Amino acid sequence: MKTVETKNEGLSRAYTMTITAKDIEALVDKEVKKVAPQIRMPGFRPGKVPPNLVRKMHGEAMAADMLNKAIQDGIQKTIADHKLRPATQPEVNLADGYEPGKDAEVSIALEVLPTFETPAVEGLKLERLTIPVADADIDAALEKIAAQQKSFEPAAKTYKAAIGDQIVIDFEGKVDGTPFEGGKGEAMAVELGSGQLIPGFEEQMIGLKANDAKTLKVTFPEDYNAEHLKGKDAEFDIVVGEVRKPVQAKVDDEFAKSLGLEGIDQLKDLVKGQVEQEHNGLTRTHMKRKLLDTLAADYDFEVPPSMVEAEFDQIWHQLEHEASHEEDPEAARKEMEADRDDYRHIAERRVRLGLVLSQIGQSNGVEVSSQEMNRLIMQAAQQYRPEDREKFVQYVQQDPMAAAQLRAPLYEDKVVDYLFDKADITDKDATREEVEAAIEAEEDASAAKPAAKKKPVAKKAAAKKADAKPAAKKVEAKPAAKKAEAKPAEKPASAKKPAAKKAPAKKPAAKK
Repeated sequence: MKTVETKNEGLSRAYTMTITAKDIEALVDKEVKKVAPQIRMPGFRPGKVPPNLVRKMHGEAMAADMLNKAIQDGIQKTIADHKLRPATQPEVNLADGYEPGKDAEVSIALEVLPTFETPAVEGLKLERLTIPVADADIDAALEKIAAQQKSFEPAAKTYKAAIGDQIVIDFEGKVDGTPFEGGKGEAMAVELGSGQLIPGFEEQMIGLKANDAKTLKVTFPEDYNAEHLKGKDAEFDIVVGEVRKPVQAKVDDEFAKSLGLEGIDQLKDLVKGQVEQEHNGLTRTHMKRKLLDTLAADYDFEVPPSMVEAEFDQIWHQLEHEASHEEDPEAARKEMEADRDDYRHIAERRVRLGLVLSQIGQSNGVEVSSQEMNRLIMQAAQQYRPEDREKFVQYVQQDPMAAAQLRAPLYEDKVVDYLFDKADITDKDATREEVEAAIEAEEDASAAKPAAKKKPVAKKAAAKKADAKPAAKKVEAKPAAKKAEAKPAEKPASAKKPAAKKAPAKKPAAKK
């Protein structure tokens, strides 16, 4: 076997590997001797089938298997001999015109991870914006709980429905004038403004009163969970049976007891803990952004284009999903296109930061334990139907790439926590609004500006391959585990509420 390097430019590598017919023949001979004693054939005692007969019957298939084995072994040897750290799976191609019994020429192309100096963890200074919990925060949280527990009472027959009211309708949907399966229902209660139904449905019922009839015109989202309705224009004939007005629950001891608690004091304690948890989450997000900005400013090395492309595809897919649920999807998509370069910059930043964090973790012994990994798998499996969860678990356990992608977010958080522990942190009180504004400003800044300083690629020996890549593309190949379909009038469970007009989605720089 002979391997020749044909390309060494930046992070791209290419090799031509020649596997001689003699090498393949030797592997086939070895395999024949190995399996011959196990072959059973009429007219021969067990284990006594002549090797030449085994070769005659199975030689062609064995030759193909041994060629594949030789290619895989050759790839691993090439990676080891050249001390490569593949960023993605190598692209392997057998030369056209190969015929069994002749030499095989194989081309190997891959991208490698960059080498750079591991960031120093000493001397890191960070500011932590802490948010004290005020009585007003607790009162606001209690009001939200009360709003979730509200009931509805019938309104006057002449009362016109408004946002926040509940309207009870009978309906029948049609596409191209023809009723469709699941498009008919009676006495369905809908809270206007809840975003329960597909975009445009609820808004057209505002102002209706009991016994009114109306035809609603809507368009099903492109990602709707009923295949035959995706992107289709439809009409719904509705008749209003009743309009109900909300009755706000009173927050007192009785209300708390209705929730299974001892009284209002216990409810307030629980709410205070939840508010503190939310504030701590904002504080951590802000401090993490500052940390990532510091790292991004110090490093501007080349990153593998395939990793950037995979991350960009993930961002773009997310934005397309969100745009489809805007009031004006086309306008949202046009704004996306105008900012395409910004999103690609975000993808590149994410990949670079992922590699930096990964190398910090590798160099300082940060790991995800097997217990933590098992917990991650079981949590992820919960999104599937009970009968499909075992398939998902097996899929992750058998696919190293899927496991790495599932592990990546936790690994990133553990590295960030490690850096927090090493940092010199100064606390400063702030309001929730101030912290949220600071986070948003950091998002815009990280999306708009490239790295401020550049550090050259290090000449020292390459670090170990990253154990987790926080910017890795999400796993696409999943077991067939469809969630239960919603009613045709409902929007997908993952969609955002379309009650109010929204600006097109912000750049997702917040995640990095």
